[in-house]
Amino acid sequence: MNLQNNLLSIVIPLYNEEDNIQPLLHSIDKGLKNYSHEIILVDDFSTDKTVNTIKTINHSKVTLIEFRKNYGQSSALAAGIDNAQGEYIVTMDGDLQNDANDIPTMLQKMHSENWDLVVGIRNNRKDSFLKKLPSKIANFLIRKATKLNIKDHGCALKIFKNNIAKELNLYGEMHRFIGLLAYLNGARVGEVNVNHNRRIHGKSKYGLGRTFKVINDILLILFQRNYLQKPLYLLGNLGILFFAIGAVINIYLLVEKILGNDIGDRPLLILGVLLLVVGVQLFTTGIAIDLQMRTYYETQNTRPYKIREITDFNQKGETL
Repeated sequence: MNLQNNLLSIVIPLYNEEDNIQPLLHSIDKGLKNYSHEIILVDDFSTDKTVNTIKTINHSKVTLIEFRKNYGQSSALAAGIDNAQGEYIVTMDGDLQNDANDIPTMLQKMHSENWDLVVGIRNNRKDSFLKKLPSKIANFLIRKATKLNIKDHGCALKIFKNNIAKELNLYGEMHRFIGLLAYLNGARVGEVNVNHNRRIHGKSKYGLGRTFKVINDILLILFQRNYLQKPLYLLGNLGILFFAIGAVINIYLLVEKILGNDIGDRPLLILGVLLLVVGVQLFTTGIAIDLQMRTYYETQNTRPYKIREITDFNQKGETL
């Protein structure tokens, strides 16, 4: 099978990357010069000259999708994947830290080992500690909580078979775990060592605050995986646990009352019940809201983004 004849769709979310556009397109053209490919750039309502730069370059393989407002990276990836035509869909960042020269190697591994998804492992990662920490936490938690033993879930450079990528429902902050979502849908996942470059232009959009989002998103995904169709298994077990704790407290207070001790002004029972009830309410409310969001997006066939304009440069201009 000649993979060079199969169309590759390169999906790249962009937010304030004006200085990276031209070198990014040049590196893709160079790395994929022997491959048929299209480049889908999704602008997430940049406030700089990213869109104007893309339109000025007028690259013949580029399709530009402009959002009406800032929806986030997950929605940008979803829009790019929805509009991708290739048999294989490649995702990568627009900050030049991913190397397009790694794509042919990843594609060959996908074909030779029959993977549905190939994930990059960033060698000698050129990021700050504040950006590495959330990824290390996420990678550790996912390895411990699932059977997916992938070393680097945070690498944006991935290659999907078309049907695998199209099945993903991306919204919120799910882009961080796109490989895990594919795996939970039954995809066979492999990994390849890839290059990682230092960011030269622009500023990173990640910080230490991302750590808490990572933990919350992992807990949400694990709940969806294990209890989405059987929430009683989780909530019922929690209910039994809370009932047992309450029973122990009440038995203890009953014994105290029988022994003649006054329990009317003791805050133990009130405090324990209050904390447990509030915890259950917060957790179940979060679950209910997430399930409502899933129902809204999936049953009504509504996408979590709105597009201002799509510009197809295929009939215009020349490649870099």
